[in-house]
Amino acid sequence: MTTKFAVRLLCCVVVCSFFSLVSAQQTPPATSPEQTQPPVAASGQSAPETTLPPEKGKTKPDTSGQSTTSGTSKDRLFYTLPNFLTLENGGKVPPLTTKQKFAVVARGTFDPVEYPWWGVLSAISQAENSEPAFGQGWAAYGERYGTTAGDSMVENFLVGAVFPSVLHQDPRFFQSGKGGFGNRSWYAISRIFVTRSDSGHSQFNFSEILGSATGAAISTYSYHPRSTYISTPTNPHKFIGSDRTLVNAGDVWATQISLDTITIVVKEFWPDIHRKLSHQSHATAPGLPSPTAGDSRP
Repeated sequence: MTTKFAVRLLCCVVVCSFFSLVSAQQTPPATSPEQTQPPVAASGQSAPETTLPPEKGKTKPDTSGQSTTSGTSKDRLFYTLPNFLTLENGGKVPPLTTKQKFAVVARGTFDPVEYPWWGVLSAISQAENSEPAFGQGWAAYGERYGTTAGDSMVENFLVGAVFPSVLHQDPRFFQSGKGGFGNRSWYAISRIFVTRSDSGHSQFNFSEILGSATGAAISTYSYHPRSTYISTPTNPHKFIGSDRTLVNAGDVWATQISLDTITIVVKEFWPDIHRKLSHQSHATAPGLPSPTAGDSRP
C-alpha cells in the first residue's frame, strides 16, 4: 500500500507542477488596435472580409466533453482515465437522480482502462510483497488483483453513488477555473470536505468521508488476508499476522482520502492543460499558418 501510494503521489506531483506552469501562461496577449481594425478598401474595390478575434471575456467555454443530457461528462484525464463526474462551467445544473448516480459510477468503474490500471497496481503490490500472507507467484498475483479491483469498486460506489443517494448529495466535482494556482488548488482540496447537496447548497461532504471510511472497513475485514503460516526458504512455518486490523483499516482510509484529494486537484487543472495541448496541436497542424506568419516586426 505504501509503495502504490508513493508511486501515484509522485506522478500527481509531477503533473500538478506542470499544470502550474501551464496555468501561468493562460492569459492571452493584448491585441493592438491596428490588429483588430479591418483594412480600408481602395476606391471601387470591396473590402475583404475580416474575422475579428473574440472579445475578451466573451469566449465561449469549451464544454464539448460534457453530456448535456445527463449532467455528467464524457471527458478523460490525459485522454485515458475516466473523468465522468467532473463538470467545467457547471453553474446551476439539475441534480442527478439515484439511477444516474449509479449509472455514471458504473460507467467509470468498469471502463476498459481500469483493468490494466488495477494490473499495474497489483504488480507493484506483488513486487513490494505487501500483504505477505498472499505469498508470491501467479496465484498470489491473482489474489492481489482481486483485492485491488475490489477496493476500487467498493469505494467508487460508496463515495459516488450509495452515500450521495442516501444523503441527497451531489457526487460531481465542479471545476472552479478562477484565480491563481494556489487559490484553485485550495478550492479543489476543500471539495474533499465541502460538496453540493442535490438542492444546490454547500454542506459537509459526508459522502466522501463516510463513504471512504466504510469502504476501507469493508475491504479490510472481508477479503483481505487473515493471519496464516507460509513457507519460505529460511522458515517453512513463518507466521504472518492478519491484515484485518483497525490500524490497517485506518491506513487504507487515510490513503484513499489522500489519493482522492490529489485526483481532485488534477481534475481542477485538467481543462487548462487540455486546451493548451489542443491549441498547440491546432497551431502545428499541416496547412495552418504560423501564429507569427507575416509579422515583420522585430
